Amino acid sequence: MNTVAQRKEYYNDAELHTQLKTHYDAKYKIGWFLMDAAPRPCFTPTLLHEISSYFKDVKAEMKASNNEKYDFIVLGSNVQNVFNLGGDLDLFAAKILQGDRDVLLKYAMACIDVLYANMTHLNVEAMTVAVVKGDALGGGFEAALSSNLLIAERGVKMGLPEVLFNLFPGMGAFSLLSRKVGTAMAEKMIFSGELYLAEELFEMGVVDILAEKGEAELELYKHIKAVNKRANSHKAMQKVKDICNTISYQELVDITNVWVDAALNLDDKDLRMMTRLVTRQTVNSLS
Repeated sequence: MNTVAQRKEYYNDAELHTQLKTHYDAKYKIGWFLMDAAPRPCFTPTLLHEISSYFKDVKAEMKASNNEKYDFIVLGSNVQNVFNLGGDLDLFAAKILQGDRDVLLKYAMACIDVLYANMTHLNVEAMTVAVVKGDALGGGFEAALSSNLLIAERGVKMGLPEVLFNLFPGMGAFSLLSRKVGTAMAEKMIFSGELYLAEELFEMGVVDILAEKGEAELELYKHIKAVNKRANSHKAMQKVKDICNTISYQELVDITNVWVDAALNLDDKDLRMMTRLVTRQTVNSLS
């Protein structure tokens, strides 16, 4: 059962899991958590809090079941054609105008707490998976990258548009991408602000499994069946990957502090662009 933890000032006091749909597939030991944020499909403080709460529940259930209940923890979206459009730009703009570093940092820390937990598969013997069936931008792309396995459908667009308002993706993008494609390509992707098709990212080694349109879940279950046939080797290789591709929590904290300071340096022109992108997030969520 979920318990209502004490909220920080930027959390919504509404009932838990109003922006997150969860269910459990007992046959394949999959925990699904599908994002359904409002009023825009971005990482609202409420969504971040609900994901954190869900992760705590999963960890508690794993402990109670002697690490048996979950083999896969799958992140997806309940919004058609959108995985996640990134950070809460409306919140960013308001707090930057107020010069409120504390709230910006609290939000950023909530982001990296969720990302780090997902990246380290909640410190339990399970694999985290991102099933991307719609566009993943900014923090949405970072969330997908943080999963141990990234499945994306053809035609989906992913990228880091933060440079458009003179900022950079500060919640793990460079750390994650540089370990996949190298530092030079990661920097190029960040400074270009370009959106990449899932097909391109698959060729680059960013997307692990490329699915046909409408077949991402099918590819997931095919992968699970393959893993179950050689479970010992797959579990061992996951441990090897954890060792070789380590990203420390402190690395993420240090980077996000740079992000907060850079955000507070944005000028009126940058904030106007940010506001226009808020409008685009809203339009995309209704299309």
